[in-house]
Amino acid sequence: MQLLKALWALAGAAICCFLIFVIHSQFLKEGQLAAGTCEIVTLDRDSSQPRRTIARQTARCACKKGQIAGTTRARPACVDARIIKTKQWCEMLPCLEGEGCDLLINKSGWTCTQPGGRIKTTTVSYFPFVPPHL
Repeated sequence: MQLLKALWALAGAAICCFLIFVIHSQFLKEGQLAAGTCEIVTLDRDSSQPRRTIARQTARCACKKGQIAGTTRARPACVDARIIKTKQWCEMLPCLEGEGCDLLINKSGWTCTQPGGRIKTTTVSYFPFVPPHL
């Protein structure tokens, strides 16, 4: 009798998990991102100059209220909108673990300094979304 109850409970749990999966997949249609996540849309690298690589990337994010697209640990991420508005870039922890973060003098970006002294500079350019007129 106990085994039968356990099997029914297990079957009920499996059906419940399946229903949650089906409902979740209906809300996230193909091409949609889950709230609070980002993905890299384009990534271009230019190594035409000696000892210098210029990388440009575009990310697409589905941020929650009060958040905006930013960078955390060298990956696109949703960060507190206050960080972007005040241009305190290092507060979003943009550098990899073990690297030091410093703001550029004009607050147009930041530098990540690796322990060996190599410096990666990131400048920010963003285009505010303007909804189309209907």
